[in-house]
Amino acid sequence: MSGSRETATRPTMADLPAQAGIPPSVFAKLYRQAGAERFSLTQQDFAGILQEIAGKYLRADASPSEVLELLTNLRVEELALARCCAQGNEAAWETFLNRYREKLYGAAHSIAREDSAARDLADSLYADLYGTRTTDGRRISKLNSYTGRGSLEGWLRAVLAQEYVNRYRQQQRLVSLEERSEAGVQFQAAESDPAQALDARLEEATDQALASLAAEDKFILASYYLDGRTLADIARLLGVHESTVSRKLEKITASTRKSILAGLTERGMSRKEAEQAMEVEVSEFSLDVRRRLMQEKGPETVP
Repeated sequence: MSGSRETATRPTMADLPAQAGIPPSVFAKLYRQAGAERFSLTQQDFAGILQEIAGKYLRADASPSEVLELLTNLRVEELALARCCAQGNEAAWETFLNRYREKLYGAAHSIAREDSAARDLADSLYADLYGTRTTDGRRISKLNSYTGRGSLEGWLRAVLAQEYVNRYRQQQRLVSLEERSEAGVQFQAAESDPAQALDARLEEATDQALASLAAEDKFILASYYLDGRTLADIARLLGVHESTVSRKLEKITASTRKSILAGLTERGMSRKEAEQAMEVEVSEFSLDVRRRLMQEKGPETVP
């Protein structure tokens, strides 16, 4: 692809406002907050990243208020750092290592519970984060998957945990029953999968928290987060003002999170462990949230 063609199709900071009805000043402010210029990330490239994230989480006909809400709640400084690392920017990578290297080792140790295994787990992640492979001239880095919706530290812990689980499952597949039998190993009760153990506690705590919600609260959560309805749509269904739904949604989300955290601590997690578990996106776990909310979701059940 020639440079001129690439330039012609490249998004600018004006593209998103034109499509979403948001003033260019908002995007300029986000760019400044991100501190992206110090890593040579241009406004155009930053706009492309925001377009990508908006396209991933919002419908094509999302309102300006929905786009604005999503973008202004992103951790743009961490987002810019992660994406610049993914592009191979050395200054960004040095900043990343200074900020997260010890945290990564600490998180790996809390997962693997043994020094050498923890260091091996953390070290194995660096190549995937830095992006040592290329496809069609483009670096392949896990950091390109970070969208800024949660903390980068929490996202890194989730990636580490998933890598640990992948290794565990791979090891279980490689060590066949026949090999172990021939080696004279006496079989014990099946070992628990660490991911399943975490899933179970998170599922139970989520079940408990959602079960305690009123029917209307379940309807609001499911309509907004699962069905993608706008605040205005939900307000019309409930016969209230949009601002009322906005306040209720914020209150329900905060109280549900608090209830899940309490449920996790009741099940043996420390406060810190519970907060770390909550930073991992629900999609990382096998939580059937839709089924739980659908039990009392329809507008006909709303008081």
